Amino acid sequence: MMKTEQIIHYPNLKTVIMVENVLREAELALTREELKKRLPTKTMHQTLNVILNYLEKRGLIVDGHKGILWTYNESPRLKDAIAKGTEI
Repeated sequence: MMKTEQIIHYPNLKTVIMVENVLREAELALTREELKKRLPTKTMHQTLNVILNYLEKRGLIVDGHKGILWTYNESPRLKDAIAKGTEI
């Protein structure tokens, strides 16, 4: 059987954007603890996990064993290159 975790507190939009900004500006992967330290306000661990799960499902971050890394690239040149790309 799967054990489902009950979410006590959902994040608000301001908190989600705050986490996104910190991850975007980081040059290297951040651990959850390092991410918490860089946030301008305190965030509950469970709330942070909800945000990170959301961002990972949307394809904006990668959450690996070395940390969390922002991977989304909104460059129009990259989108054009992908659209025009050919398979080898």
